[in-house]
Amino acid sequence: MSKQSILGRVTQLAKANINSLLDQAEDPQKMLDQLIRDYTNNISEAEQAVATTIGNLRMLEADHKEDVDAAAEWGGKALAASKKADELRTSGSAADADKFDNLAKVALGRQMQSEKEANTAAPTIAAQTEVVDKLKSGLDSMKTKLTELTAKRDELVSRAKTAQAQNTMMDAVKNIDVMDPTSDINRFEEKVRREEAMALGKQELAASSLDAQFESLDDLGKTSEIEARLAALKAGKAA
Repeated sequence: MSKQSILGRVTQLAKANINSLLDQAEDPQKMLDQLIRDYTNNISEAEQAVATTIGNLRMLEADHKEDVDAAAEWGGKALAASKKADELRTSGSAADADKFDNLAKVALGRQMQSEKEANTAAPTIAAQTEVVDKLKSGLDSMKTKLTELTAKRDELVSRAKTAQAQNTMMDAVKNIDVMDPTSDINRFEEKVRREEAMALGKQELAASSLDAQFESLDDLGKTSEIEARLAALKAGKAA
């Protein structure tokens, strides 16, 4: 009963409403870790109980084998004593023959006692063997469940961290939307455009000044040509 109650506690723990426990926990990850530790400890306790049950079964089996072997041994002794008695009786030693027949009877009595003990132990051994098989199967199932629980814990922790990272990112995006830096960018762009316009204005002004210089140079050329033609006209008249 104590072995079954231990396994029962572990089974109840495996079937516990984990979601409800996690909903009430301030830190779900710590809750899962504690659940795994409790489950592991209970499995360890169950392993010890199952090991004790197996040990008791093996002792029963050893005692049963001893009884079976003893029954066979006493049977052999009874047969040997009976044969000896027959030989002695044939040779005319009736008294010695009776002595060996009595020894055969004693051996047969011991054989019957050993057989009785072996037969009595057989059903108990069969029942204990069935119990041990069930306990082993249950323990294997619990270990599998622990593996699944550990994997589930890792999955949930990973998902929680991912969700937390996503929430952090969305909060950051939300803060950016609230601050709306577009207006600042627009102001900076407008400043750049003004700087560009100023540069263009300076270029245009420089170009205008250069054109004026070339125009004055052209005017100077025209004046020089006029003076030359005038000098030529005068020279022609003088000749």
